[in-house]
Amino acid sequence: MELAFSGEVWFWRGPAPWYFVSVPEAACRELEAASDVVSYGWGMVPVTAHLGPTSWKTSLWPKDGGYIVPLKAAVRKAEDVEEGDTVEVRLTVDL
Repeated sequence: MELAFSGEVWFWRGPAPWYFVSVPEAACRELEAASDVVSYGWGMVPVTAHLGPTSWKTSLWPKDGGYIVPLKAAVRKAEDVEEGDTVEVRLTVDL
């Protein structure tokens, strides 16, 4: 399964701060349908994420009935991405 969308980069200031992009609602419905097959626990969905030419293995995190894509520091640096930027994300769900 492949999904593509754009979204704003946001920062979570919790005890372990991290940057994310929220998956749009329509794509979340597709992911929810596949999650029973691919999730390895806690609703996490393994994917290969692509931001520009940069790709990495990660897992989508369930949040508030949807999913969020964690953005590693190395990815943000390679693609010159900061909080508030709108980015184009492609996801390949690892089936």
